[in-house]
Amino acid sequence: MAAVTSPETSPQPRVYFQTVAAGSTEEPEIPVRKQGRVTVKYDRKELRKRLNLEEWIIDQLTVLYNCEEEAIPELEIDVDELLDMPSDDDRGARVKDLLVDCYKPTEDFVSDLLDKIRGMQKLTTPQKK
Repeated sequence: MAAVTSPETSPQPRVYFQTVAAGSTEEPEIPVRKQGRVTVKYDRKELRKRLNLEEWIIDQLTVLYNCEEEAIPELEIDVDELLDMPSDDDRGARVKDLLVDCYKPTEDFVSDLLDKIRGMQKLTTPQKK
């Protein structure tokens, strides 16, 4: 049995009750709850700049390590971490530390990377208003 209210009689939302007849062996159907999607809006231009930068970094690392992308040693150049650092000297030192096992000169890569991230914004999750 279901109790239904019409929009004319009450502004409240509808309420439904599901009952199973006595003696019925049917299991009540449990509604499947769908996972909600959380969408976050970022500045598309900033995302595009970040994607281009990451592709450039991968290209440069393949040249520095003289290998394919899959064979690049496991290292993570975190652009947000670099942007949090107070100076270019600190940023450069951090990137050089990450590239310590690279046998080719890294100075050009480091200076180009610092030039490219200058003026970029951190990608942070927008807060709900």
